[in-house]
Amino acid sequence: MKAQKPTLVFNRLGIMCEVYDSKVELGKAAAELVAGRVAAAIKAQGAARVIFATGASQYEFLDALIKHQEVDWKRVTAFHLDEYLGMDDQHPASFRRYLRERLFSKLPFAEVNLLNGTATDAKAECRRYSALLEAGPIDIACIGIGENGHLAFNDPPADFQSPNLVNVVNLDHKCRMQQVGEGHFPTLADVPTQALSQSIPAILRAKTVSCVVPDARKAEAVRCSLDGRLSRMCPGSVLRRHADVHMYLDQGSASLLSAKTKKG
Repeated sequence: MKAQKPTLVFNRLGIMCEVYDSKVELGKAAAELVAGRVAAAIKAQGAARVIFATGASQYEFLDALIKHQEVDWKRVTAFHLDEYLGMDDQHPASFRRYLRERLFSKLPFAEVNLLNGTATDAKAECRRYSALLEAGPIDIACIGIGENGHLAFNDPPADFQSPNLVNVVNLDHKCRMQQVGEGHFPTLADVPTQALSQSIPAILRAKTVSCVVPDARKAEAVRCSLDGRLSRMCPGSVLRRHADVHMYLDQGSASLLSAKTKKG
């Protein structure tokens, strides 16, 4: 079933934005774009390579995406954005587990490449995963924006010019509190302090970026990404440097945007 029409569409600094009345409709719309771009890549080059995000913001999008059986998923190679350092893939908060349960077990991907959070040598794991990413172009990156404006686990002040595609990163307090708030961990002390994360340059390598950002708790991050200045203190603002970004919002996440921005 196709998504309902958005209540608002505007272009802000080259970012195509659509606002919906619900997370379900937002997720359907993003899934339609992603499925369409993946199918087009397969038609043009015989295969596609796609990056997926995790977190509560992606639930409705992934639920809608797995219904797109018209896509030849057997020709798609999948990657993910990040994983907690030191966490095995059976932990309830593991991003590998999240994607395996919600996506990778639902569709017959050609290949699934996972970041190993329990690798004995974290830097070597970053190099291994970077090589996989570098092996070909990324057709679309499916991402979100964190409450602190982060992309993947690139917390502010984010490195917009990292020479690496994957890094070991430190997680700031607001990022870690978001994980508690979303119910992934019982207390702040339970949240890891480091993670493996694709870098900003790695994300921007994708031909297309689909950015799914629902909920009022993300409103300030959306405001700084679209209304604020381009700044390392708001990692989401770097999306202005990409030529093909589609951002999906709901009424809550779009609530702090200026009237001027909403007019496009």
